[in-house]
Amino acid sequence: MSALSIRLPDSIHNRAKVLAKKEHVSINQFLASALIEKISALDTEKYLLQRGKRASKKKFLDALNKTPSVEPLEEDRL
Repeated sequence: MSALSIRLPDSIHNRAKVLAKKEHVSINQFLASALIEKISALDTEKYLLQRGKRASKKKFLDALNKTPSVEPLEEDRL
């Protein structure tokens, strides 16, 4: 495991301490979790952009045409 020293504005540090306490985790765990959430979001965005470049409208419409034409369930109606 690595150690990392970061400088935070007091307001962010204080807010992180409050939220970590509320979540019953250490501030280190809280910040590590926040960082991995950000990394995951950026990785997901990159993946979706790459995946979107491979998209094919024809393949999408072909797949859509294979779905049965049925009325939605009552709980799915608008």
